[in-house]
Amino acid sequence: MALLEIGRVVKPHGLAGEVLVVFVSNRPERLQPGSRLSIVPTGSGGVPAQLTVASVRPHRACHLVCFEGVTDLDAAERLRGARLAAEPLEDPEALFVHDLIGADVVDADGVGHGKVTAVEANPASDLLVVDGLHLVPVRFVVEASPGRIVVDVPEGIF
Repeated sequence: MALLEIGRVVKPHGLAGEVLVVFVSNRPERLQPGSRLSIVPTGSGGVPAQLTVASVRPHRACHLVCFEGVTDLDAAERLRGARLAAEPLEDPEALFVHDLIGADVVDADGVGHGKVTAVEANPASDLLVVDGLHLVPVRFVVEASPGRIVVDVPEGIF
């Protein structure tokens, strides 16, 4: 199963191995102590290194994280810029971007309107980009199954 990127190490913080992490997941359990994360390898053929969260605390808009085995500034410095990833979570009630991309979009009457090509972050509601032509707020999704999304949208969106 493919790993999903959930954050990035910005820089070391202090001398004891703590690092500043920009967290891009809305699932706080991803950073709980004991969570296992992978470093996304750069280039081709790299094997992801595994990290285990030892402790975490909020810091401004980021998090300060200690990983098991990272106990000094030099070890923390080696993590600078690392992209962090984790296995997808199983949650039948949630819509995940990796499940939405490529899905067919149909309205409540079963009329097809294209495929989701991207999901754009938006403060009011994330937006499904349908064939690069239409923006559909995620809040209008009424049903989702593998490869198919049913939306109930106001007139004029399509």
